[in-house]
Amino acid sequence: MSTLSRLIGGFVRQHSRAYILSGAMLAGVASLSILVPRKVGAMIDGLAAHTLSGNALLWEIGSLLLVGAGIYFLRVAWRQILYGAAYQLGVSLRTRLYTRLTLQGPGFYQRQRTGDLMALATNDIDAIEMAAGEAMLAGFDGALTLVMVLGVMLLGVDWRLACVALLPFPLMAWAFWYISGHIHTASTDSLKRFSALNDHVQETLSGVRTLRALGLEQRSTQQFSELAGKASDASLRAQVWEAAYEPAVGLTLTAAGGLTLGLGGYLVWNNQLTIGALTAFTMYLGQLIWPMFAAGWVLSLIERGRAAWQRLQPMLDAPLAIDDHGALTAVAPGAVSLRGVGYAYPDQAAPALRDITLDLLPGQTLGLVGPTGCGKSTLLRVLLRQLTPQSGSVAWSGHALADYKLHALRAAISWVPQESFLFSASIADNIALARPDATRAQVEHAADLAAIHDDILKFPQGYDTQVGEKGITLSGGQRQRVAIARALLADNDLLLLDDALSAVDTGTETQILRHLEELRQARHGRSAVIASHRLSSVVSADLIVVLRDGRISETGSHDQLLEQDGWYASQWRYQQLEASLDAV
Repeated sequence: MSTLSRLIGGFVRQHSRAYILSGAMLAGVASLSILVPRKVGAMIDGLAAHTLSGNALLWEIGSLLLVGAGIYFLRVAWRQILYGAAYQLGVSLRTRLYTRLTLQGPGFYQRQRTGDLMALATNDIDAIEMAAGEAMLAGFDGALTLVMVLGVMLLGVDWRLACVALLPFPLMAWAFWYISGHIHTASTDSLKRFSALNDHVQETLSGVRTLRALGLEQRSTQQFSELAGKASDASLRAQVWEAAYEPAVGLTLTAAGGLTLGLGGYLVWNNQLTIGALTAFTMYLGQLIWPMFAAGWVLSLIERGRAAWQRLQPMLDAPLAIDDHGALTAVAPGAVSLRGVGYAYPDQAAPALRDITLDLLPGQTLGLVGPTGCGKSTLLRVLLRQLTPQSGSVAWSGHALADYKLHALRAAISWVPQESFLFSASIADNIALARPDATRAQVEHAADLAAIHDDILKFPQGYDTQVGEKGITLSGGQRQRVAIARALLADNDLLLLDDALSAVDTGTETQILRHLEELRQARHGRSAVIASHRLSSVVSADLIVVLRDGRISETGSHDQLLEQDGWYASQWRYQQLEASLDAV
């Protein structure tokens, strides 16, 4: 049994009441449907024998109308009940996928494309949802109708006609098997093409400013047209193969109808069958159209669902980069200790961190500096448990980071990354992201500490200004300061700034750092780690660590490092000279 079958089977068992009720209604539809040909045949025989007229005829016609109304209402009811349950599978799968994605580490997203993940959450899950809903009940409905109609044809009308009419059906079964294989291949290709198109659109819209600046609009449009054409062709191939079911059904039923009329006409001519019985049998044969089409439709939906599940399942089963098996649900204030920490990225030969040993005491500020690629950001990601050290250990308040629940650990840390991300919401909502219950006064105070308050007031709508997707309406420095305000409003025990002042001028930088120092002194036990390529950001830090090639090459305060006359001292002199030249 395939994993898709197990998934759908488990879902059906979970919502068994809805499926049983829908199945019972479909059984009622099938039972009422097979009454129609029998009643029509009896009416024709009664009219031919002049035994049916007047009120009796009106009664028979009225009963047919009642049967039709019953079929209509039962079909509407079962669809409402079934789809109300089937849509829950889509909700469940989307929730599972979303939860899984939120727990994945950065390495996972380096291997995956955003547009592809979005396609999985929309198009692919829709296909699986249809397989669990429409396909399940259409298959049940078609199979039940087929069994009941064939039973009536064999036992209730004439077994000889039934045997002759079924002769072409094995050929149709072979055609269905052949077509379904091609549909699976075409559906897989169609889903992949849609993902590629989705990824191109997402990437283009995210980088639309760059495209315009480089004058690449025409080339991007051409690429979009090519991808859209390939996606359209792939979908068309899948639809062409799906359309092949109809001719197979039509040819089979045409052949069956011809055989039926040939033998039926002979039996009527020899008074072995009445005209009404032949009419009823022909109507029953017509009722086989739905089971045949249902079989093709079900096979098509199942193959689409199977292709979608083959794409979705690896994402749901992808191992998490970080195990979340800790038991501690709160982080007490305490020292952060690193002992012999080492980490190497899978695609790089040289380790990013080597034998890092240091302590950050409560209330201290640690500065991380060094040349580009020395491991500053990697070290911060280790503290956040976005990366797990391959050697050494990291502890906070005497407990290994792995002993804490991830949500508890990260709830105790405020992090401002190099590239600040803002959501498509107001400035106030972005600042209050970690504390949605914060008052406007608290939001404004945090913005003031981040030196962004005055800038916000210059916008026509102030704090209610919508920043656009990824904060596109703000400058780089404004985005950084909004992100800093968000971190300060969270008021957590550990503040991590990953080159978060790179886009602001030195005056604004000095103002923000002064506010951070005031906050640290006012709130005893709050620690901070400031990683920066600009040494002026870490001048007042209690301890400054210089990283080079992933190793600690120098440690000490600002004055102590100047006395050592190493990399820090030479870089400080260079940056001071650069600043003085800029001022001229």
